[in-house]
Amino acid sequence: MNSFLSTSSILLILGILLIAANLRPSLTSVGPLLGFIQEEMNLSHGIAGLITTLPLLSFAIFSPLAPKISNRYGSEWLLFIGLIILTTGILVRSVPSVTTLFLGTAIVGMAIAICNVLLPGIIKQRFPNQVGLMTATYSTSMGIFASIGSGLSIPLAQVLPFGWKGALAFWAILAIIAILAWLPQISKRIKRSTAKRKTNSTGVWRSLLAWQVSFFMGFQSFAFYVTITWLPEILHDYGLDISTAGWLVSLMGLMGVPSNFLIPILAERRSNQQLWVIIISTLYVLGLAGLLFNHSLSWFILCVIIIGLSQGACISLSYTLIGLRAKNAQQAEQLSGMAQSIGYLLAAMGPFLCGYIHDFTHSWVIPLTITICVCVLMIFFGLGAGRAMYIHSSRDKRVF
Repeated sequence: MNSFLSTSSILLILGILLIAANLRPSLTSVGPLLGFIQEEMNLSHGIAGLITTLPLLSFAIFSPLAPKISNRYGSEWLLFIGLIILTTGILVRSVPSVTTLFLGTAIVGMAIAICNVLLPGIIKQRFPNQVGLMTATYSTSMGIFASIGSGLSIPLAQVLPFGWKGALAFWAILAIIAILAWLPQISKRIKRSTAKRKTNSTGVWRSLLAWQVSFFMGFQSFAFYVTITWLPEILHDYGLDISTAGWLVSLMGLMGVPSNFLIPILAERRSNQQLWVIIISTLYVLGLAGLLFNHSLSWFILCVIIIGLSQGACISLSYTLIGLRAKNAQQAEQLSGMAQSIGYLLAAMGPFLCGYIHDFTHSWVIPLTITICVCVLMIFFGLGAGRAMYIHSSRDKRVF
């Protein structure tokens, strides 16, 4: 406990929390501003959806590369470089040009992918006896600042110079603070075993259970990024002013914080997680479906609360399933790589597809219906992923 509360540990914890705080605002701050961006840049809903899609594609591409690079240069140094890249991407994205908008967005995605992958390894190595506490803490930091990113977007655009460009550039300040807080760590390096172990990294791709875990993660990611991208526009089109819509998206993020924290603890207590899959996914369906049937502010608040609780639970449950379905850390790493690769690829389709459909139909009914169907598919794959078994166990099946 004394080492946990030492000065070096406190500085490390502060650095981790500030890095986590930077992993979502640069993404969630975009949704409420899309209307302004579209108007000024003359973008269709489909093209505007790419602003959210590009970071997800960057996640899918760079997530598998980050561990290989960190093995050579060290996780601490690579996190430091990732924060610098993030700051650069945020500033490039704020330059008033379509080219820099998309280039900066791709750079932001690359930086977040690096930090996303490396933080759990830092925690496991430096806090081996407080993994659960530290994971819950940095996840909470990430969730809180994700909702703050949504809620502050419109007010920042209204009070800062350059409108939406100033609002997006604002988050470079948080990244710079994280860079300064992480400086004490860059002289350190996680010691890695030099022992070579033969691993079959393609083995998990042959497991039916691994595919079920991966698709559960993928479909929840699809629903998450569709809602954070287009919910402000949906609520605005249904009668709310854009500022109120932005704050409701912020409320959605805040409601996900307690469920994000509690679900891993509750899910681990059961031999299987199928009941939680049914409860969480059903709530998601009800929250999204509610947006179609009543357009009063009080009803929207209720729907947003339900969606937020479901979102936070789905995200944490998908990561929990990776740990519970793997026999060891090596297998968990392989399953995590597979699940996140598939998950981000599916998530990348969502904002673009729903925005493109809206451009043709001038309605949010079909995009919302598609997202509801995706949540139903979450139940189907989640029931398989929630079974009390390990991948490659005697009860698991080979896909090919």
